[in-house]
Amino acid sequence: MGAGVVVLREGFEASLVVGIVLAFLDRTGRRDGFAAVWAGVTAALVVSLAVGVALFTAGKELEGRSEAIFEGVVMLVAAGLLTWMIFWMRNRARTLRAEIEGKTQAAVEAGSAVGLALVVFVGVAREGVETALFLFSAVEGSSSLVSVVGAVLGGAAAIALGYLFYRGSHRLNLRWFFTITSVLLLLFACFLLVSGLEELAEAGLIPESEIALFGVVVALALPTLYFFFRKPRPAVAT
Repeated sequence: MGAGVVVLREGFEASLVVGIVLAFLDRTGRRDGFAAVWAGVTAALVVSLAVGVALFTAGKELEGRSEAIFEGVVMLVAAGLLTWMIFWMRNRARTLRAEIEGKTQAAVEAGSAVGLALVVFVGVAREGVETALFLFSAVEGSSSLVSVVGAVLGGAAAIALGYLFYRGSHRLNLRWFFTITSVLLLLFACFLLVSGLEELAEAGLIPESEIALFGVVVALALPTLYFFFRKPRPAVAT
């Protein structure tokens, strides 16, 4: 489930970036910029795929203690990045559309196809690289087949939601979508944290005695902090 939720959330955030740019170009009569947008998306996907391949290749090349250390460190980094991303996105959501449309307008006014492609590339590549890191951690920490199936289903759902957003569907309750997925991702971050600590304990870098207790405390603390600091606000400015 962790892999599915990660791909759903990250994929939808990437789809939001693409959808906002395409909708802006369509609304302003600049559909000639669509080609640059899709070029940026393609380049971002290539970079994300390369990062994913590099992670999985490096993981398979290592054995024994080195493999445990590598996987443990990657899982801890993924847990920290995932937690930071959730709170960062929550605080940025209100201005997301205005920020992206401002950059898109600047690129269009400058007549720069490269600049327009970069607007999309940066947003999609960021989500793609994060997804590669999280998927590596999910696959190494649980059943590979379940993770792959979850990732495929999450990716399909993200594309469908992104399309509905681009078409201007008013039935998408984005605030609830981000709230629910944030809580699930925080729980997944706890899972990655405990799994990473277990890998480091297996490598003999930390004691095993308090890992379970630490994981339970964090699993309860992160969702609690999210709701404590959360303020009612729309997920994406419209």
